[in-house]
Amino acid sequence: MKQPIGVFDSGVGGLSVWKEIAALLPHEDIIYFADNANCPYGPKSKEEVIELSTAIVKFFISQNVKLVVVACNTATAAAIEHLRRSYELPFVGMEPAVKPAAILTKTKCVGILATAGTLGGKLFKATTERYASDIRVVKQVGTGLVELVERGEQYSSKAEELLRKYVQPMVKKGADHIVLGCTHYPFFRPLVDRIAGEGVTIIDPAPAVARRVKDILEDQHLISDDADTPKYCFYSSGTSSTMVNLLVEALHVDVNSALVEENWSL
Repeated sequence: MKQPIGVFDSGVGGLSVWKEIAALLPHEDIIYFADNANCPYGPKSKEEVIELSTAIVKFFISQNVKLVVVACNTATAAAIEHLRRSYELPFVGMEPAVKPAAILTKTKCVGILATAGTLGGKLFKATTERYASDIRVVKQVGTGLVELVERGEQYSSKAEELLRKYVQPMVKKGADHIVLGCTHYPFFRPLVDRIAGEGVTIIDPAPAVARRVKDILEDQHLISDDADTPKYCFYSSGTSSTMVNLLVEALHVDVNSALVEENWSL
């Protein structure tokens, strides 16, 4: 079925999920919305995040999307239950990958780097209780990291300073798996790998999200069978410069063949 998939995040972080979906489903049209005018979502109240997420979903519905990916851990924690109750569309959300980390750890200690909104959400608590009740879970709020990615400073000295402050204590406490619990954080991956060092596995949930999208589309007979080049549209509620830079430099997307709109009002 040639309807687009909608993917949204508080900013550019969800492009790490977009990348995996586009690679796994190369015939699907995708609309991406970065709400960078209201980024970050992490410190906002649940009610604010629900309101912002609902506005984006209404925009997607106007674009006739067939599935929505909430490519934001904070929005998933705060809003996905409300969205599923409110709309007939299938929704796929983010979930900190506690389960694989808990299964694979040999030290019985895992680290979770996430936003305050994610770590305080019911989903994270339920997942941790279910899969990691006998595992030491070292939680760390990544204060300031989202803003660095939004400014295109993911390889800066400030980024390295913050990541050392957040990651090194996890490793010292014995964590042999560290979960990236925010879609912005994979853009720090080279720094995280170097700081964590050998013997520590970094887990990015994005590939599992893409597989879930594919499964739902197949189950509901919504997979596109159109072999034409897919259409990619990128919207931002603020400026688009960081998004365009990431698309070109990190994700190798030909933005000349895509629609890019900035300062989009919902």
